Amino acid sequence: MTGEDHGLPRVGAVVLDTTRNLIGRVTRADGPYLRLRPLVGGVPWDVAPADLHPLTGAELLSALVAEANARSRRGSGNGSPLGLNLTESGPAPST
Repeated sequence: MTGEDHGLPRVGAVVLDTTRNLIGRVTRADGPYLRLRPLVGGVPWDVAPADLHPLTGAELLSALVAEANARSRRGSGNGSPLGLNLTESGPAPST
């Protein structure tokens, strides 16, 4: 998880914001905070580095599968507990 700047996650790292229980990708570091964005787009937010937890490959896969399952049960991509906004995931499949 650590980068070259004081042990902070690198830009592009996928992490868990433990205060919001949201998964996001690090997009930049500004002052004492990092900017995270949901994995498939959406509203970014700022978080203190101490509130982050790195995701292993297994945790990331588990989070994405859980989100896909929840979306399937709800019938939409709204209200994601993981910070994923699947309504902006791309064009609808052609039939």
